[in-house]
Amino acid sequence: MITMIDYDAGNMKSVEKALIHLGEDVQVTRRAQDILAAEKVILPGVGNFGSAMEKLNEYGLTDTIRQVCEKGTPFLGICLGLQLLFEESEESPGVKGLGILPGRILRIPKAPDLKIPHMGWNSLHFPREGALFKGIPEGTYVYFVHSYYLQAADEQIVAAEADYGVRIHASVERGNVYACQFHPEKSGDMGLLILKNFAGLSCRESRGGAR
Repeated sequence: MITMIDYDAGNMKSVEKALIHLGEDVQVTRRAQDILAAEKVILPGVGNFGSAMEKLNEYGLTDTIRQVCEKGTPFLGICLGLQLLFEESEESPGVKGLGILPGRILRIPKAPDLKIPHMGWNSLHFPREGALFKGIPEGTYVYFVHSYYLQAADEQIVAAEADYGVRIHASVERGNVYACQFHPEKSGDMGLLILKNFAGLSCRESRGGAR
């Protein structure tokens, strides 16, 4: 069973549909007891950083998410779900993120030949071996939709990068915590394989808690 956290951030159905296509049992909930008891947890989402943190606080989910990450449950953030795991975002000055991972979310710099938001397919580079990317070739294209990007404080957690006028930390892995800025559920067969790799993780393979 994979549990998806519902905090009114959108993009739930496409992730749920992809997981069901892979044969996974899925529940969508904001009940703390269900999330804490889950085998695996996904935090998807699209939208505004500050509004999303407001919803997580309103539903009492911030401490729940931290507890899940600390106890060693495999946890995946997708798109906005990646950004919320970090400390702060230029999109919402003064709003604190979950702070589970060290780093900041910055606005993609303007450039004459680049459109913002970054919307479309881009290739991945893998600076180190990542559990989500087993069987995924170097240079694989995945689908992005975002105006802000991750600058991780610890580059040792960066499992995938992309270039869009700036080096984007496109995926991170630390302990049992995994996250992708791109949308694996919209990235064709390779994206489905990334979700399948996550679904196949165990707590032992995830090497304990996120700290």
